[in-house]
Amino acid sequence: MKGNHLFLRLSYYHLISKAVHVYWELRRGSFSMQSAGSEKNEQKIFSKDFVIIWFANFFIFLGFQMTLPTIPIFVNELGGSDQLIGVIVGVFTFSALLFRPYAGHALETKGRGPVYLFGLGLFVLSVGSFGLITSMGMLIVIRIIQGIGWGFSTTSSGTIATDLIPPKRRGEGMGYFGLSGNLALALGPALGLTLVGFLSFTQFFLICAALGLIALILATNIKYKKVDESLDKTKPARFDVLEKTAVNPSILLFFITLTFGGIATFLPLYALEKDIAGIQFYFISYALFLMVSRIFAGKIYDKKGDVYVIPPGTMLIFVAMLLLAWLPNMTTMIIAGALYGLGFGSVQPALQAWAVDKALPNRKGMANATFFSFFDLGVGVGAILFGQLAFMFNYGIIYIVSACSVLMALLFYIFLLATGRRELRTQDNLEKVRDK
Repeated sequence: MKGNHLFLRLSYYHLISKAVHVYWELRRGSFSMQSAGSEKNEQKIFSKDFVIIWFANFFIFLGFQMTLPTIPIFVNELGGSDQLIGVIVGVFTFSALLFRPYAGHALETKGRGPVYLFGLGLFVLSVGSFGLITSMGMLIVIRIIQGIGWGFSTTSSGTIATDLIPPKRRGEGMGYFGLSGNLALALGPALGLTLVGFLSFTQFFLICAALGLIALILATNIKYKKVDESLDKTKPARFDVLEKTAVNPSILLFFITLTFGGIATFLPLYALEKDIAGIQFYFISYALFLMVSRIFAGKIYDKKGDVYVIPPGTMLIFVAMLLLAWLPNMTTMIIAGALYGLGFGSVQPALQAWAVDKALPNRKGMANATFFSFFDLGVGVGAILFGQLAFMFNYGIIYIVSACSVLMALLFYIFLLATGRRELRTQDNLEKVRDK
């Protein structure tokens, strides 16, 4: 047991050192002298605006991640059941899902700034209102509003980051951008659970809203890409809710994020049933290795293509699900978190870069909307499905089904390669895609 705690302390210190390293990298990139020539500047990831969107994304995700493990406790205080927890998670994700297509269209017609600020503002108001809720009906309504704000803000932030990252370094840049959410994931759940032990829920939710307000203030200082009126903007179809070039990577993402509902919502209860303490160390391990993977996986994607990233990453997630289905002790849980972090940290930015690579310039926002819609759909379906499976069988079945879902993602990817719908890319066609 002492060895486990020593490992956890070292892991946590390593996580903090990584965060400090990323911070200084961001500062150095943001304020570097422009003496390297125009070509080098064109390929620079860490511009001033990229640094701002990075921190804005960190603060909004931190506010969100702090509520993630505390909402079930809040639901319990309001008299809700375990099944209702899955519904509360589901209405949030499905409201985000339904409004992402509108966000995608608005990003290309109204501009990045207004859409992003609207989403952040709606999120701040909804989270700040949680402390005033006295019934389950009110909670469901506010969660729907929160989901709309989350859908608009996260679709916008991903698109803004895509605008700011040089095309030839898109995989690497999206990996760095994803670190902002990963660091929030590492700190948020533990911080949230700690604060609700000392504060009332009203005070706690006001703190979460204040973090969103910081993101909103930062977002007002970004120089956004203007709507290009010169682009050929054909009138969209009546039910234009997807960007077709982003559908295949989004389907792969759906099968993978289906596992999120089982982990975020039911892993604490599963560990309690197994009499395994220290669930927070799973999330620390997950976040630590997720951050590590972001540093190298994006570069591999940019240089060699997704075939060197997606299959290995998917297999790591598959093994993690099998370990969670077994789960004999805390060490296994921590290893599962590490494997899941390495796998998801490799796969997610590669899939997002794939989703926007072939989209037309005036469809990048819609490509990101499609991508995150399938992300939300996976989380929402997973939360509701696994809530029913846990009620009918046990918590262990959740992770067996999750492993099957991940296997489906791998088989679908192999199908795309075999049928020529996803080409095995050489350096030549990598350059063609990146030049878009």
